[in-house]
Amino acid sequence: MIEMNSIGLIEMGSIASGMQAADIMLKTSEVELILSRTICSGKYMTLIGGEVAAVNSAVNNAVDTIGFGVIDYFVIPNVHKSIFPAISGHNNVEMLEALGIVESYSVASLIEGADAAVKSANVKLIEVRLAMALGGKAFFTVTGEVAAVSSAVDAGAKVVGDKGLLVNKVVIANPRRELLSEMI
Repeated sequence: MIEMNSIGLIEMGSIASGMQAADIMLKTSEVELILSRTICSGKYMTLIGGEVAAVNSAVNNAVDTIGFGVIDYFVIPNVHKSIFPAISGHNNVEMLEALGIVESYSVASLIEGADAAVKSANVKLIEVRLAMALGGKAFFTVTGEVAAVSSAVDAGAKVVGDKGLLVNKVVIANPRRELLSEMI
Protein backbone atom coordinates (compact mmCIF):
# COMPACT_ATOMS: atom_id res chain seq x y z
CA MET A 1 0.00 0.00 0.00
CA ILE A 2 1.30 3.44 -0.97
CA GLU A 3 1.59 6.09 1.74
CA MET A 4 -0.93 8.85 0.94
CA ASN A 5 0.41 12.12 2.31
CA SER A 6 -0.18 13.96 -0.96
CA ILE A 7 -2.85 14.12 -3.64
CA GLY A 8 -2.79 15.35 -7.20
CA LEU A 9 -5.56 16.00 -9.68
CA ILE A 10 -5.85 16.82 -13.35
CA GLU A 11 -9.11 18.20 -14.71
CA MET A 12 -9.41 17.91 -18.47
CA GLY A 13 -11.79 19.41 -21.01
CA SER A 14 -11.39 16.29 -23.16
CA ILE A 15 -12.51 12.84 -22.05
CA ALA A 16 -9.95 11.12 -24.30
CA SER A 17 -7.13 13.33 -22.98
CA GLY A 18 -8.36 12.69 -19.44
CA MET A 19 -8.07 8.93 -19.84
CA GLN A 20 -4.64 9.39 -21.42
CA ALA A 21 -3.55 11.58 -18.48
CA ALA A 22 -4.68 8.93 -15.99
CA ASP A 23 -2.69 6.28 -17.83
CA ILE A 24 0.44 8.47 -17.96
CA MET A 25 0.25 9.23 -14.24
CA LEU A 26 -0.12 5.57 -13.30
CA LYS A 27 2.66 4.40 -15.62
CA THR A 28 5.27 7.03 -14.76
CA SER A 29 5.12 7.16 -10.96
CA GLU A 30 4.32 4.99 -7.96
CA VAL A 31 0.92 6.50 -7.15
CA GLU A 32 -2.50 5.13 -6.30
CA LEU A 33 -5.62 5.92 -8.33
CA ILE A 34 -8.27 7.42 -6.04
CA LEU A 35 -10.83 8.55 -8.59
CA SER A 36 -10.93 8.75 -12.38
CA ARG A 37 -14.17 9.57 -14.16
CA THR A 38 -16.15 11.79 -16.43
CA ILE A 39 -17.72 14.83 -14.81
CA CYS A 40 -20.38 17.24 -15.94
CA SER A 41 -20.22 19.25 -19.06
CA GLY A 42 -18.02 16.70 -20.79
CA LYS A 43 -14.94 17.00 -18.60
CA TYR A 44 -12.73 14.27 -17.11
CA MET A 45 -10.91 14.22 -13.77
CA THR A 46 -8.25 11.96 -12.32
CA LEU A 47 -7.29 12.11 -8.63
CA ILE A 48 -4.20 10.25 -7.42
CA GLY A 49 -2.46 9.84 -4.09
CA GLY A 50 0.98 8.93 -2.83
CA GLU A 51 4.18 10.47 -1.59
CA VAL A 52 4.75 14.10 -2.57
CA ALA A 53 7.59 13.50 -5.04
CA ALA A 54 5.73 10.69 -6.83
CA VAL A 55 2.50 12.70 -7.10
CA ASN A 56 4.40 15.77 -8.37
CA SER A 57 6.17 13.67 -10.96
CA ALA A 58 2.96 11.94 -12.11
CA VAL A 59 0.98 15.17 -12.50
CA ASN A 60 3.83 17.04 -14.20
CA ASN A 61 4.48 14.15 -16.62
CA ALA A 62 0.83 14.06 -17.68
CA VAL A 63 0.46 17.85 -18.01
CA ASP A 64 3.74 18.17 -19.94
CA THR A 65 2.95 15.23 -22.23
CA ILE A 66 -0.64 16.10 -23.07
CA GLY A 67 -0.96 19.86 -22.79
CA PHE A 68 -4.19 19.94 -24.82
CA GLY A 69 -7.37 20.09 -22.80
CA VAL A 70 -5.90 20.76 -19.34
CA ILE A 71 -8.39 22.94 -17.47
CA ASP A 72 -6.75 22.88 -14.06
CA TYR A 73 -4.47 20.71 -11.93
CA PHE A 74 -2.82 20.63 -8.52
CA VAL A 75 -0.62 18.77 -6.09
CA ILE A 76 -1.40 19.17 -2.40
CA PRO A 77 1.36 17.96 -0.06
CA ASN A 78 0.24 16.99 3.43
CA VAL A 79 -3.41 17.01 2.45
CA HIS A 80 -5.86 17.41 5.36
CA LYS A 81 -7.22 14.03 6.46
CA SER A 82 -10.87 15.16 6.15
CA ILE A 83 -10.58 15.67 2.36
CA PHE A 84 -10.82 11.96 1.48
CA PRO A 85 -14.06 11.17 3.32
CA ALA A 86 -15.59 14.49 2.18
CA ILE A 87 -14.97 13.61 -1.47
CA SER A 88 -16.48 10.18 -0.86
CA GLY A 89 -19.43 11.74 0.97
CA HIS A 90 -18.62 10.03 4.26
CA ASN A 91 -17.87 12.83 6.77
CA ASN A 92 -20.37 12.28 9.54
CA VAL A 93 -21.91 15.54 10.70
CA GLU A 94 -24.89 15.30 13.02
CA MET A 95 -25.39 18.97 13.86
CA LEU A 96 -24.94 22.18 11.93
CA GLU A 97 -23.49 25.18 13.64
CA ALA A 98 -22.73 27.95 11.16
CA LEU A 99 -22.65 26.72 7.56
CA GLY A 100 -20.05 27.83 5.02
CA ILE A 101 -20.23 27.14 1.30
CA VAL A 102 -17.63 27.84 -1.39
CA GLU A 103 -18.56 27.24 -5.03
CA SER A 104 -16.12 26.97 -7.94
CA TYR A 105 -16.10 26.59 -11.71
CA SER A 106 -13.41 23.89 -11.39
CA VAL A 107 -13.01 20.68 -9.43
CA ALA A 108 -9.26 21.16 -8.95
CA SER A 109 -9.47 24.66 -7.50
CA LEU A 110 -12.34 23.59 -5.24
CA ILE A 111 -10.38 20.74 -3.64
CA GLU A 112 -7.43 23.09 -3.12
CA GLY A 113 -9.80 25.60 -1.53
CA ALA A 114 -11.36 22.97 0.75
CA ASP A 115 -7.91 21.88 1.94
CA ALA A 116 -6.93 25.49 2.67
CA ALA A 117 -10.23 26.10 4.48
CA VAL A 118 -9.94 23.17 6.89
CA LYS A 119 -6.28 23.93 7.57
CA SER A 120 -7.03 27.58 8.38
CA ALA A 121 -9.69 27.28 11.07
CA ASN A 122 -11.35 24.89 13.50
CA VAL A 123 -14.16 23.71 11.23
CA LYS A 124 -15.55 20.36 10.13
CA LEU A 125 -15.64 19.64 6.42
CA ILE A 126 -19.08 18.26 5.57
CA GLU A 127 -18.66 17.43 1.91
CA VAL A 128 -16.84 18.15 -1.31
CA ARG A 129 -19.22 17.82 -4.28
CA LEU A 130 -17.42 17.38 -7.59
CA ALA A 131 -19.17 18.44 -10.78
CA MET A 132 -21.82 15.73 -10.92
CA ALA A 133 -25.22 17.19 -11.84
CA LEU A 134 -23.73 20.65 -11.26
CA GLY A 135 -22.97 21.80 -14.80
CA GLY A 136 -19.25 21.26 -14.24
CA LYS A 137 -19.09 23.31 -11.04
CA ALA A 138 -18.06 22.06 -7.60
CA PHE A 139 -18.64 23.15 -4.01
CA PHE A 140 -17.63 22.34 -0.46
CA THR A 141 -19.44 22.87 2.83
CA VAL A 142 -18.03 23.35 6.35
CA THR A 143 -19.58 23.82 9.76
CA GLY A 144 -18.38 25.23 13.09
CA GLU A 145 -18.56 28.47 15.05
CA VAL A 146 -19.45 31.52 12.96
CA ALA A 147 -16.02 33.17 13.23
CA ALA A 148 -14.20 29.95 12.34
CA VAL A 149 -16.52 29.24 9.41
CA SER A 150 -16.09 32.80 8.12
CA SER A 151 -12.32 32.46 8.33
CA ALA A 152 -12.33 29.06 6.61
CA VAL A 153 -14.65 30.24 3.84
CA ASP A 154 -12.45 33.29 3.22
CA ALA A 155 -9.31 31.10 3.06
CA GLY A 156 -10.93 28.62 0.69
CA ALA A 157 -12.48 31.32 -1.48
CA LYS A 158 -9.13 33.10 -1.77
CA VAL A 159 -7.47 29.98 -3.22
CA VAL A 160 -10.29 29.51 -5.72
CA GLY A 161 -10.54 33.24 -6.47
CA ASP A 162 -6.80 33.56 -7.11
CA LYS A 163 -7.33 31.20 -10.05
CA GLY A 164 -10.31 33.26 -11.26
CA LEU A 165 -12.70 30.36 -10.69
CA LEU A 166 -14.81 31.50 -7.72
CA VAL A 167 -18.57 31.37 -8.31
CA ASN A 168 -19.72 32.36 -4.81
CA LYS A 169 -19.05 32.05 -1.08
CA VAL A 170 -21.66 32.17 1.67
CA VAL A 171 -21.73 31.90 5.47
CA ILE A 172 -25.08 31.13 7.10
CA ALA A 173 -24.95 31.91 10.83
CA ASN A 174 -27.92 29.85 12.03
CA PRO A 175 -28.91 27.39 9.32
CA ARG A 176 -32.10 25.40 9.66
CA ARG A 177 -31.53 21.76 10.59
CA GLU A 178 -33.34 20.63 7.43
CA LEU A 179 -30.39 21.86 5.35
CA LEU A 180 -28.19 19.08 6.74
CA SER A 181 -30.49 16.34 5.45
CA GLU A 182 -30.50 17.99 2.02
CA MET A 183 -26.70 18.09 1.83
CA ILE A 184 -25.81 14.55 2.78
